[in-house]
Amino acid sequence: MKFISWNVNGLRAVVKHGFEDTFKQLNADFFCVQETKMQEGQLKLELPGYHQYFNYAERKGYSGTAIFTKHEPLNVMYGIESDEFDHEGRAITLEYPNYYLVTSYVPNSGAGLKRLDFRMGWDKAFHQYLNKLDEKKPVILCGDLNVAHKEIDLKNPQSNHHNAGFTDEERESFTKLLSEGFMDTFRHFYPDQKDIYSWWSYRFHSRDRNAGWRIDYFVASDRLADNIKDSKILTDVFGSDHCLVELDTGEIS
Repeated sequence: MKFISWNVNGLRAVVKHGFEDTFKQLNADFFCVQETKMQEGQLKLELPGYHQYFNYAERKGYSGTAIFTKHEPLNVMYGIESDEFDHEGRAITLEYPNYYLVTSYVPNSGAGLKRLDFRMGWDKAFHQYLNKLDEKKPVILCGDLNVAHKEIDLKNPQSNHHNAGFTDEERESFTKLLSEGFMDTFRHFYPDQKDIYSWWSYRFHSRDRNAGWRIDYFVASDRLADNIKDSKILTDVFGSDHCLVELDTGEIS
């Protein structure tokens, strides 16, 4: 099966620049989208053969997630079971007989780390939610997780050490999640690959210079290791300040 995840930085905008062509070419089983920046009724996508699920933020033009899938789920859950965090449309979970698929747009800690406390609160609640799911069935998590885990995961680690997405707190939180029975699937296959990123600032011609960050992930329960065939970063797809990431698996039984 093919899983795709993409922070589109505005779904309505990217639809005007070839999203549906990219969608058809990839022909994924699951296509997960973050930062849709839209409200219900603002966009109608014709995607034959796909079920569509959206989680909208209460604040207009902000955050939001979506999943398009060929496989009808047993159950759909919106949010992470937290009144404190579920007003921003940041997560969708699809339940299948043998696994859960979760997509998430994790909060950015912001300029000056003004939302770092909110972010760390999110991480605690979200990781509890993931572990609760994992007690029942293995989990595949994808999305913009807004953390570059290690120095290899961004071009300029020294100058960004205390910036949002590369603080000690965020990195340690992600390390803790992985220690609880989850794996970063890209590093599972490519532990030492350098200069491979999924997000580039629109400023300073960052993408042309490949001065980026790897903050988009597929994370999976460790016990799915034998089912996973590859984890990829599709740097040749444009339309957003993020590129797509892909997970290829066998049937999960």
